[in-house]
Amino acid sequence: MKHSKQLLPDGLFTLVTLLITFCVILFLQNLFDSRTLTPMIFVLGVYLVSWRTQGYFWGIAASLISVLAVNYAFTYPYWAFDLISPECIASAVVMLIVSTMTGALTTRLKQQEKVKAEAETERMRGNLLRAVSHDLRTPLTAIYGSCSAMMENYDTFSREKHLKMLSSVSADAQWLVRMVENLLSVTRIDSGEVALKKQDTVLEELVDSLLVKFRKHYHQQTVQVSLPEEFVLIPMDAILIEQVLMNLLENAVFHAKGMQNLWLRVVIDQNMAVFRVEDDGAGIPEEQLPRLFTSHLTGDTPSDSSRSSMGIGLSVCSTIIKAHGSQIHAQNRPEGGACFYFALELEDTCDVEQ
Repeated sequence: MKHSKQLLPDGLFTLVTLLITFCVILFLQNLFDSRTLTPMIFVLGVYLVSWRTQGYFWGIAASLISVLAVNYAFTYPYWAFDLISPECIASAVVMLIVSTMTGALTTRLKQQEKVKAEAETERMRGNLLRAVSHDLRTPLTAIYGSCSAMMENYDTFSREKHLKMLSSVSADAQWLVRMVENLLSVTRIDSGEVALKKQDTVLEELVDSLLVKFRKHYHQQTVQVSLPEEFVLIPMDAILIEQVLMNLLENAVFHAKGMQNLWLRVVIDQNMAVFRVEDDGAGIPEEQLPRLFTSHLTGDTPSDSSRSSMGIGLSVCSTIIKAHGSQIHAQNRPEGGACFYFALELEDTCDVEQ
Protein backbone atom coordinates (compact mmCIF):
# COMPACT_ATOMS: atom_id res chain seq x y z
CA MET A 1 0.00 0.00 0.00
CA LYS A 2 2.82 2.35 0.91
CA HIS A 3 4.64 1.65 -2.37
CA SER A 4 1.48 2.20 -4.42
CA LYS A 5 0.96 5.59 -2.75
CA GLN A 6 4.56 6.54 -3.56
CA LEU A 7 4.26 5.44 -7.21
CA LEU A 8 2.46 8.55 -8.48
CA PRO A 9 4.71 11.13 -6.72
CA ASP A 10 7.84 9.30 -7.93
CA GLY A 11 6.50 9.17 -11.48
CA LEU A 12 5.63 12.87 -11.46
CA PHE A 13 9.04 13.74 -10.02
CA THR A 14 10.76 11.71 -12.75
CA LEU A 15 8.71 13.35 -15.50
CA VAL A 16 9.23 16.89 -14.18
CA THR A 17 12.96 16.34 -13.63
CA LEU A 18 13.50 15.04 -17.18
CA LEU A 19 11.44 17.87 -18.69
CA ILE A 20 13.46 20.45 -16.75
CA THR A 21 16.69 18.73 -17.82
CA PHE A 22 15.58 18.78 -21.46
CA CYS A 23 14.65 22.48 -21.29
CA VAL A 24 17.94 23.39 -19.58
CA ILE A 25 19.91 21.62 -22.30
CA LEU A 26 18.01 23.43 -25.06
CA PHE A 27 18.62 26.76 -23.31
CA LEU A 28 22.36 26.10 -22.89
CA GLN A 29 22.71 25.00 -26.51
CA ASN A 30 21.08 28.20 -27.74
CA LEU A 31 23.20 30.23 -25.34
CA PHE A 32 26.62 28.65 -25.96
CA ASP A 33 26.05 26.83 -29.26
CA SER A 34 27.66 23.72 -27.75
CA ARG A 35 26.46 20.14 -27.25
CA THR A 36 29.24 18.94 -24.96
CA LEU A 37 27.20 19.52 -21.79
CA THR A 38 24.21 17.45 -22.94
CA PRO A 39 25.27 14.01 -21.61
CA MET A 40 26.50 15.42 -18.29
CA ILE A 41 23.26 17.27 -17.63
CA PHE A 42 21.20 14.20 -18.42
CA VAL A 43 23.43 12.13 -16.11
CA LEU A 44 22.74 14.70 -13.39
CA GLY A 45 19.00 14.38 -14.04
CA VAL A 46 19.22 10.58 -13.85
CA TYR A 47 21.16 10.86 -10.61
CA LEU A 48 18.51 13.14 -9.07
CA VAL A 49 15.72 10.78 -10.08
CA SER A 50 17.56 7.73 -8.70
CA TRP A 51 18.34 9.55 -5.46
CA ARG A 52 14.85 10.93 -4.89
CA THR A 53 12.62 8.00 -5.89
CA GLN A 54 12.02 4.64 -4.24
CA GLY A 55 13.82 1.55 -5.52
CA TYR A 56 15.46 1.15 -8.93
CA PHE A 57 12.57 1.39 -11.39
CA TRP A 58 12.34 5.13 -11.92
CA GLY A 59 16.12 5.58 -12.10
CA ILE A 60 16.43 2.93 -14.81
CA ALA A 61 13.39 4.36 -16.62
CA ALA A 62 14.94 7.84 -16.48
CA SER A 63 18.19 6.40 -17.88
CA LEU A 64 16.44 4.84 -20.86
CA ILE A 65 14.34 7.95 -21.53
CA SER A 66 17.46 10.13 -21.31
CA VAL A 67 19.33 7.92 -23.77
CA LEU A 68 16.42 8.14 -26.21
CA ALA A 69 16.19 11.92 -25.73
CA VAL A 70 19.91 12.42 -26.35
CA ASN A 71 19.81 10.16 -29.38
CA TYR A 72 16.71 11.75 -30.84
CA ALA A 73 17.18 15.47 -30.18
CA PHE A 74 20.88 16.06 -29.57
CA THR A 75 22.74 13.51 -31.74
CA TYR A 76 23.17 13.62 -35.53
CA PRO A 77 20.94 12.93 -37.43
CA TYR A 78 18.77 15.25 -35.35
CA TRP A 79 15.13 14.43 -34.60
CA ALA A 80 15.61 10.84 -35.61
CA PHE A 81 16.60 7.68 -33.75
CA ASP A 82 19.94 5.98 -34.36
CA LEU A 83 20.01 3.45 -31.53
CA ILE A 84 22.93 1.38 -32.84
CA SER A 85 25.45 4.20 -32.77
CA PRO A 86 28.40 3.76 -30.37
CA GLU A 87 27.55 7.02 -28.62
CA CYS A 88 24.03 5.83 -27.87
CA ILE A 89 25.20 2.48 -26.50
CA ALA A 90 27.91 4.14 -24.38
CA SER A 91 25.43 6.71 -22.99
CA ALA A 92 22.96 3.95 -22.13
CA VAL A 93 25.61 1.93 -20.30
CA VAL A 94 26.88 4.95 -18.34
CA MET A 95 23.42 6.14 -17.33
CA LEU A 96 22.28 2.66 -16.35
CA ILE A 97 25.37 2.28 -14.17
CA VAL A 98 24.75 5.68 -12.56
CA SER A 99 21.07 4.94 -11.90
CA THR A 100 21.75 1.43 -10.56
CA MET A 101 24.56 2.53 -8.23
CA THR A 102 22.61 5.55 -7.00
CA GLY A 103 19.47 3.46 -6.48
CA ALA A 104 21.43 0.84 -4.56
CA LEU A 105 23.10 3.48 -2.40
CA THR A 106 19.91 5.39 -1.62
CA THR A 107 18.00 2.16 -0.94
CA ARG A 108 20.67 1.08 1.51
CA LEU A 109 20.68 4.48 3.20
CA LYS A 110 16.90 4.47 3.50
CA GLN A 111 16.97 0.96 4.97
CA GLN A 112 19.59 2.06 7.49
CA GLU A 113 17.51 5.11 8.40
CA LYS A 114 14.45 2.89 8.80
CA VAL A 115 16.32 0.50 11.07
CA LYS A 116 17.70 3.41 13.06
CA ALA A 117 14.23 4.97 13.38
CA GLU A 118 12.75 1.67 14.51
CA ALA A 119 15.51 1.24 17.09
CA GLU A 120 14.94 4.79 18.33
CA THR A 121 11.20 4.14 18.54
CA GLU A 122 11.80 1.01 20.58
CA ARG A 123 14.19 2.89 22.86
CA MET A 124 11.65 5.68 23.33
CA ARG A 125 8.89 3.14 23.98
CA GLY A 126 11.03 1.39 26.58
CA ASN A 127 11.91 4.65 28.30
CA LEU A 128 8.28 5.73 28.24
CA LEU A 129 7.16 2.44 29.80
CA ARG A 130 9.80 2.77 32.51
CA ALA A 131 8.77 6.36 33.21
CA VAL A 132 5.08 5.49 33.26
CA SER A 133 5.71 2.50 35.52
CA HIS A 134 7.61 4.74 37.91
CA ASP A 135 4.90 7.40 37.81
CA LEU A 136 2.08 4.91 38.37
CA ARG A 137 3.76 3.09 41.24
CA THR A 138 3.60 5.95 43.77
CA PRO A 139 -0.15 6.77 43.58
CA LEU A 140 -1.11 3.11 43.27
CA THR A 141 0.96 2.27 46.34
CA ALA A 142 -0.69 5.15 48.22
CA ILE A 143 -4.17 4.00 47.19
CA TYR A 144 -3.44 0.41 48.17
CA GLY A 145 -1.94 1.49 51.51
CA SER A 146 -4.85 3.77 52.39
CA CYS A 147 -7.49 1.17 51.48
CA SER A 148 -5.66 -1.56 53.42
CA ALA A 149 -5.33 0.69 56.47
CA MET A 150 -9.01 1.61 56.40
CA MET A 151 -10.09 -2.02 56.10
CA GLU A 152 -7.78 -3.24 58.85
CA ASN A 153 -8.64 -0.37 61.21
CA TYR A 154 -12.25 0.25 60.26
CA ASP A 155 -13.48 0.33 63.86
CA THR A 156 -10.54 2.22 65.34
CA PHE A 157 -10.22 5.09 62.84
CA SER A 158 -12.38 8.11 63.45
CA ARG A 159 -14.79 9.44 60.84
CA GLU A 160 -12.46 12.37 60.17
CA LYS A 161 -9.55 9.98 59.61
CA HIS A 162 -11.61 7.91 57.18
CA LEU A 163 -12.65 11.03 55.26
CA LYS A 164 -9.06 12.28 55.11
CA MET A 165 -7.79 8.97 53.76
CA LEU A 166 -10.66 8.71 51.28
CA SER A 167 -9.90 12.23 50.11
CA SER A 168 -6.28 11.21 49.52
CA VAL A 169 -7.41 8.11 47.61
CA SER A 170 -9.76 10.23 45.50
CA ALA A 171 -6.98 12.71 44.68
CA ASP A 172 -4.58 9.94 43.67
CA ALA A 173 -7.25 8.25 41.54
CA GLN A 174 -8.08 11.57 39.88
CA TRP A 175 -4.41 12.11 39.11
CA LEU A 176 -4.18 8.63 37.57
CA VAL A 177 -7.16 9.37 35.33
CA ARG A 178 -5.54 12.61 34.13
CA MET A 179 -2.29 10.79 33.43
CA VAL A 180 -4.03 8.10 31.37
CA GLU A 181 -5.85 10.81 29.40
CA ASN A 182 -2.51 12.49 28.68
CA LEU A 183 -0.95 9.24 27.51
CA LEU A 184 -3.90 8.46 25.25
CA SER A 185 -3.80 11.96 23.76
CA VAL A 186 -0.09 11.94 22.95
CA THR A 187 -0.13 8.43 21.46
CA ARG A 188 -3.22 9.08 19.35
CA ILE A 189 -1.91 12.36 17.97
CA ASP A 190 1.56 10.92 17.29
CA SER A 191 0.04 7.94 15.46
CA GLY A 192 -2.26 10.18 13.42
CA GLU A 193 -5.43 8.59 14.83
CA VAL A 194 -6.76 11.94 16.05
CA ALA A 195 -7.26 14.81 13.61
CA LEU A 196 -7.56 18.36 14.82
CA LYS A 197 -11.04 19.80 14.71
CA LYS A 198 -10.32 23.49 14.46
CA GLN A 199 -13.21 25.82 15.11
CA ASP A 200 -13.39 29.51 15.91
CA THR A 201 -13.40 29.60 19.70
CA VAL A 202 -14.22 32.58 21.91
CA LEU A 203 -11.25 33.13 24.19
CA GLU A 204 -13.32 34.07 27.25
CA GLU A 205 -15.49 30.96 26.91
CA LEU A 206 -12.40 28.76 26.68
CA VAL A 207 -10.87 30.29 29.81
CA ASP A 208 -14.16 30.16 31.73
CA SER A 209 -14.58 26.46 30.96
CA LEU A 210 -10.97 25.81 31.95
CA LEU A 211 -11.27 27.63 35.27
CA VAL A 212 -14.50 25.86 36.21
CA LYS A 213 -12.77 22.48 35.81
CA PHE A 214 -9.59 23.66 37.52
CA ARG A 215 -11.40 25.10 40.57
CA LYS A 216 -13.43 21.93 40.90
CA HIS A 217 -10.25 19.94 41.55
CA TYR A 218 -7.93 22.62 42.99
CA HIS A 219 -10.24 25.00 44.79
CA GLN A 220 -7.47 25.94 47.21
CA GLN A 221 -5.37 27.50 44.41
CA THR A 222 -6.35 30.87 42.93
CA VAL A 223 -5.57 31.58 39.29
CA GLN A 224 -5.12 35.25 38.42
CA VAL A 225 -6.39 35.77 34.88
CA SER A 226 -5.50 38.55 32.45
CA LEU A 227 -7.27 38.63 29.07
CA PRO A 228 -7.49 41.18 26.24
CA GLU A 229 -10.35 43.64 26.52
CA GLU A 230 -11.46 43.09 22.96
CA PHE A 231 -13.51 40.16 21.68
CA VAL A 232 -11.11 37.44 20.50
CA LEU A 233 -11.85 34.46 18.24
CA ILE A 234 -9.13 31.84 17.82
CA PRO A 235 -9.28 28.86 15.42
CA MET A 236 -8.30 25.83 17.51
CA ASP A 237 -9.29 22.44 18.76
CA ALA A 238 -10.74 23.79 21.98
CA ILE A 239 -10.76 20.45 23.82
CA LEU A 240 -7.05 19.87 23.18
CA ILE A 241 -5.99 23.45 23.96
CA GLU A 242 -7.99 23.28 27.20
CA GLN A 243 -6.08 20.10 28.01
CA VAL A 244 -2.79 21.92 27.39
CA LEU A 245 -3.73 24.77 29.71
CA MET A 246 -5.02 22.36 32.35
CA ASN A 247 -1.75 20.42 32.22
CA LEU A 248 0.28 23.62 32.64
CA LEU A 249 -1.83 24.79 35.58
CA GLU A 250 -1.69 21.35 37.20
CA ASN A 251 2.07 21.18 36.75
CA ALA A 252 2.37 24.48 38.58
CA VAL A 253 0.24 23.13 41.45
CA PHE A 254 2.22 19.89 41.70
CA HIS A 255 5.75 21.01 40.86
CA ALA A 256 6.18 24.76 41.52
CA LYS A 257 7.77 24.46 44.94
CA GLY A 258 6.97 27.44 47.18
CA MET A 259 4.41 28.90 44.77
CA GLN A 260 2.10 31.58 46.14
CA ASN A 261 0.65 33.05 42.94
CA LEU A 262 -0.42 31.49 39.65
CA TRP A 263 -1.23 33.51 36.54
CA LEU A 264 -2.91 32.78 33.23
CA ARG A 265 -2.29 35.58 30.78
CA VAL A 266 -3.32 35.97 27.14
CA VAL A 267 -2.07 38.87 25.02
CA ILE A 268 -2.58 39.70 21.36
CA ASP A 269 0.63 40.25 19.42
CA GLN A 270 -0.08 41.16 15.80
CA ASN A 271 -1.90 38.11 14.38
CA MET A 272 -1.07 35.83 17.31
CA ALA A 273 -2.73 35.07 20.64
CA VAL A 274 0.05 34.38 23.15
CA PHE A 275 -0.91 32.19 26.13
CA ARG A 276 1.27 32.38 29.24
CA VAL A 277 1.02 30.32 32.43
CA GLU A 278 3.32 31.76 35.12
CA ASP A 279 4.06 31.05 38.76
CA ASP A 280 6.28 32.52 41.45
CA GLY A 281 7.68 29.21 42.69
CA ALA A 282 11.25 27.96 42.75
CA GLY A 283 11.57 27.86 38.96
CA ILE A 284 13.02 25.13 36.74
CA PRO A 285 16.66 23.98 37.01
CA GLU A 286 18.56 25.38 34.04
CA GLU A 287 19.92 21.97 33.03
CA GLN A 288 16.36 20.64 32.63
CA LEU A 289 15.05 23.42 30.38
CA PRO A 290 16.48 22.09 27.06
CA ARG A 291 14.85 18.65 27.54
CA LEU A 292 11.80 19.69 29.50
CA PHE A 293 9.24 18.69 26.86
CA THR A 294 10.82 15.29 26.14
CA SER A 295 11.90 14.26 29.63
CA HIS A 296 9.54 11.30 29.71
CA LEU A 297 11.38 9.86 26.74
CA THR A 298 14.78 10.01 28.38
CA GLY A 299 13.65 8.68 31.71
CA ASP A 300 14.39 11.97 33.49
CA THR A 301 11.29 13.38 35.12
CA PRO A 302 11.88 16.71 36.83
CA SER A 303 9.67 16.91 39.86
CA ASP A 304 9.32 18.44 43.27
CA SER A 305 6.38 16.16 44.06
CA SER A 306 5.69 12.49 44.56
CA ARG A 307 3.58 12.65 41.45
CA SER A 308 6.26 12.80 38.79
CA SER A 309 4.28 12.96 35.56
CA MET A 310 5.49 16.45 34.68
CA GLY A 311 7.49 15.21 31.69
CA ILE A 312 4.59 13.21 30.26
CA GLY A 313 2.15 16.08 30.71
CA LEU A 314 4.51 18.55 29.04
CA SER A 315 5.14 16.13 26.19
CA VAL A 316 1.38 16.04 25.61
CA CYS A 317 1.33 19.85 25.57
CA SER A 318 4.18 19.97 23.06
CA THR A 319 2.51 17.40 20.79
CA ILE A 320 -0.82 19.24 20.78
CA ILE A 321 0.74 22.66 20.14
CA LYS A 322 2.89 21.26 17.31
CA ALA A 323 -0.26 19.79 15.78
CA HIS A 324 -1.64 23.36 15.81
CA GLY A 325 1.42 24.55 13.88
CA SER A 326 3.18 26.26 16.77
CA GLN A 327 5.72 25.61 19.53
CA ILE A 328 5.54 25.68 23.30
CA HIS A 329 8.40 27.18 25.32
CA ALA A 330 9.48 27.39 28.94
CA GLN A 331 11.71 29.82 30.77
CA ASN A 332 12.43 31.05 34.27
CA ARG A 333 11.03 34.44 35.24
CA PRO A 334 13.62 37.06 36.27
CA GLU A 335 11.62 37.78 39.44
CA GLY A 336 11.39 34.07 40.27
CA GLY A 337 9.22 31.19 39.14
CA ALA A 338 8.57 29.62 35.76
CA CYS A 339 6.73 30.68 32.63
CA PHE A 340 5.28 28.41 29.94
CA TYR A 341 4.01 30.05 26.79
CA PHE A 342 2.77 29.31 23.28
CA ALA A 343 1.10 31.27 20.49
CA LEU A 344 -1.84 30.49 18.21
CA GLU A 345 -2.76 32.29 15.02
CA LEU A 346 -5.93 34.35 15.10
CA GLU A 347 -6.70 33.32 11.52
CA ASP A 348 -6.42 29.75 10.27
CA THR A 349 -4.10 29.89 7.26
CA CYS A 350 -4.66 26.21 6.39
CA ASP A 351 -7.29 25.53 3.79
CA VAL A 352 -7.66 21.93 4.87
CA GLU A 353 -8.14 20.87 8.44
CA GLN A 354 -5.25 18.94 9.86
